[in-house]
Amino acid sequence: MTRQRMKRQLHLNLFIQGRGSHEAAWRHPLSSTAELTDINYYQDLARRAEAGLFDSIFFADQLTTNTAQTKSAKALQVWLEPITMLAAIAVATTRIGLIATGSSTYTEPFNLARQFASVDHISQGRAGWNIVTSWMAAAARNFGDTGQLSHSERYTLAEEHVQIVKGLWDSWADDTIIDDRQNAVFANTNRIRPIDFKGKYFNVAGPFTLPRGPQGHPVLVQAGSSEDGRGFAARHAEAVFTAHIEKTTAQAFYSDMRKRVAAEGRRPDQVLILPGLCPTIASTEAEAKRLLLELSNYADVEIAVKYLGTWFGGHDFSHLPLDRPLTVADFPDLSHIETSKSRTEMVINLIQREDLTLRELLARFAHIGGHYLFAGTAEQVADLIEDWFLNGAADGFNLMPPLLPSMLDIFIDEVVPLLQRRGLFRTEYQGTTLREHYGLQRPPSAFA
Repeated sequence: MTRQRMKRQLHLNLFIQGRGSHEAAWRHPLSSTAELTDINYYQDLARRAEAGLFDSIFFADQLTTNTAQTKSAKALQVWLEPITMLAAIAVATTRIGLIATGSSTYTEPFNLARQFASVDHISQGRAGWNIVTSWMAAAARNFGDTGQLSHSERYTLAEEHVQIVKGLWDSWADDTIIDDRQNAVFANTNRIRPIDFKGKYFNVAGPFTLPRGPQGHPVLVQAGSSEDGRGFAARHAEAVFTAHIEKTTAQAFYSDMRKRVAAEGRRPDQVLILPGLCPTIASTEAEAKRLLLELSNYADVEIAVKYLGTWFGGHDFSHLPLDRPLTVADFPDLSHIETSKSRTEMVINLIQREDLTLRELLARFAHIGGHYLFAGTAEQVADLIEDWFLNGAADGFNLMPPLLPSMLDIFIDEVVPLLQRRGLFRTEYQGTTLREHYGLQRPPSAFA
């Protein structure tokens, strides 16, 4: 066990979406048959991850659905409201962190602050907010808007939103509650202040309606990789979820973020970089690849082609033969694309490096949303994690099992012990809060 491994802790989050992160997971015989509205299913997954000593579970969210895609549970976006789920899972677990997505675009700051602060109190300090600037036009229509905010406007609004939420969380001092029955003094109201925020998008007086939380405030998480997204993360995020399919781009992102965080006057070790990893694990590499191919065969190619097109501004790839090698000429000019630039660049780089057909590209990319889809043995998965962790590509991973709960169980039973024997991962929880799991400092009180 090296000194480097002793000092630095690998972090693992479990990404929970449907019956697995692969688009075809809902159809595969190794995935759960539980209803996606059954809270017992999610509580069970959280307890499994907690037994595996994971830092947290993580729920994404989307504020619209696609009724044209009835062939896929994932495409239809069937899931419960995530902050509500955190509260239900909090009382079914004791240690694991609880992270959910909340939209800064379509959620009032005061309401969102109350929801996450409540979960932090309910869980005794395990809550985290994944800050998302929602961009879909259909979501805008669901919230009464006829148009969308531009990319830069969404981040300008998010700056105000986060400033208000953090201000509300800090509007009570840590020692406000006295609860002195004998002298009939419940609280020192001199230790509560309004925030009187006035901005372009919001005017919020405050103060808050809850005492300061066990963690000071919930952990702030962010997942944007655009220029605006990276700048926002450097100012606010304490954990950054990101997508990379090769180590070199992950290393470049990791280095860039550490420089940006330092430039904002923050400690780089207080911001964790956590790429997504979707491992298909079997006793042999050949068996793992066979299982991954089987998963792809369960997937609906038409859905995957449309999903790929959404990242290229709605480009139609349906005319391309599935089994002809792709060329860059098959894709639109990226300079005219205003969607997910990081993912479109990943696709083009992959096409330039490898001789892939559209069918093969869909199997490796579109069915999992652009995260690292890997097939191999438990030893190979552990090797990949160790390589990225020790060589400047990641502080840990957002684990996205393609099938739930089967691939989660295999990871916990076979990969986690390998990481522990190598001195990379905890053998027991050392703390009780998400901040303690992540090695993050508790934010100082504004009253200090």
